[in-house]
Amino acid sequence: MNIILLGPPGSGKGTQAQFISARFGIPHLSTGEMLREAVVCGTPVGNRAKRVMEAGELVSDEIIVAMVADRLAGPDCANGALFDGFPRTIAQAKALADAGERTDAVIELQVSEAEVLRRITGRRVHERSGRLYHIEFHPPSMEGKDDVTGEPLTQRDDDSEETVRERLRVYREQTEPLIAFYRLRDCRHFEFDGAESVENVRDRVLKELTSLGGS
Repeated sequence: MNIILLGPPGSGKGTQAQFISARFGIPHLSTGEMLREAVVCGTPVGNRAKRVMEAGELVSDEIIVAMVADRLAGPDCANGALFDGFPRTIAQAKALADAGERTDAVIELQVSEAEVLRRITGRRVHERSGRLYHIEFHPPSMEGKDDVTGEPLTQRDDDSEETVRERLRVYREQTEPLIAFYRLRDCRHFEFDGAESVENVRDRVLKELTSLGGS
């Protein structure tokens, strides 16, 4: 199966992707990772992308879709793939369909804006080690201090409320319309409450996907 995983930042896509990938034996494909791999390996698409990035320009949908098509031709994608972060726009989705790549299911994790802000803005990190904390879900023993070194914890720029709200705005404007796009194409679409426990979401997602014919 080719599966697309949709949801706002902080909805738990990365966590659920691990379960889906392991259960069905399909690779978890991130366009960011694919792009870096294509550039490092020096593939024709990777070289095109490298020239664009070195010029300080955005990688076009055409290059992204060509990269995805190359990746899907890999032997580990023989049973399908799980897309996380692609497509991001209607244009990318149309280009993927025009390239002859099918989509069997869309998994949408729904989480309120308030919950997204709660999850992301509460993150704290110890910069030197990369140890992660959360002021509510995984607080340090001493507020604002790393458990090991006692050094101050910081909030990453990407986790600030202003940045998160902007990412949510972009998601609503560019990516949410994909849900209607795939419904019109008779693609199976499943909605899940991403605010539920990780285990509950996992069990429901795997049950629905198994019903489609996954082994």
